[in-house]
Amino acid sequence: MKEIHFYFDFISPYAWLAFQALPKTLEGISHRVHYHPVLFGAFLKHHGQLGPAEMPGKRDWTYRQVMWLAKQQGTVLKMPASHPFNSLALLRLAVATAANGEPNRYVVETIFKHVWTEGLEAADPERLATLQQHVLSQAALAENGNAFETNPQSAEVKLRLQQQTEHAIELGLFGVPSMVVDGEVFWGQDALPMLRAYLDGDEWFQSSEWRDVGQLPVGIRRLPEKK
Repeated sequence: MKEIHFYFDFISPYAWLAFQALPKTLEGISHRVHYHPVLFGAFLKHHGQLGPAEMPGKRDWTYRQVMWLAKQQGTVLKMPASHPFNSLALLRLAVATAANGEPNRYVVETIFKHVWTEGLEAADPERLATLQQHVLSQAALAENGNAFETNPQSAEVKLRLQQQTEHAIELGLFGVPSMVVDGEVFWGQDALPMLRAYLDGDEWFQSSEWRDVGQLPVGIRRLPEKK
């Protein structure tokens, strides 16, 4: 059985698309998927990058592209009323539903739909309160009535999310969604065909084209601008 680790932030439309496409990608493969909420903003800070939605031209292209990809994939995707937004409350809610910080697929899907299928403010306090009540009640039912008694805003949950994010960075992750299997990283919704090929045992992943690319010398580095 393959253990597949899916790292995501609800802020990412690409993560939503990949989440929806993952079951089809994994058809016929004996597997278990572990869902890991992480803070994408921490990735950007660590690597000194801007997010796609923070660059005006790229922002417009990103939104157009993800809506096209959703159309091609047959996945419902409605842009939230504003984007980017603060996803911390959603990530903490997901983490709070399981003692090990790994929410189940139902929880992840419910929160993703809250963001990407209704066209409303993802971080609206009233909507968040309704979502939290529903998600935590369903998590309790899944545990045969034994609710996981952790407040999404507790210090424990905040620390767990921070630790999961730091662990992802230590693995070399730089974006979401990222899928990790056998220590190999597959980044992005468009990497799902590569993931499938790897799981099918494609010999290309044993070649120097995959293995040695990290040895390619850097020809030039941009210097930081002087202030």
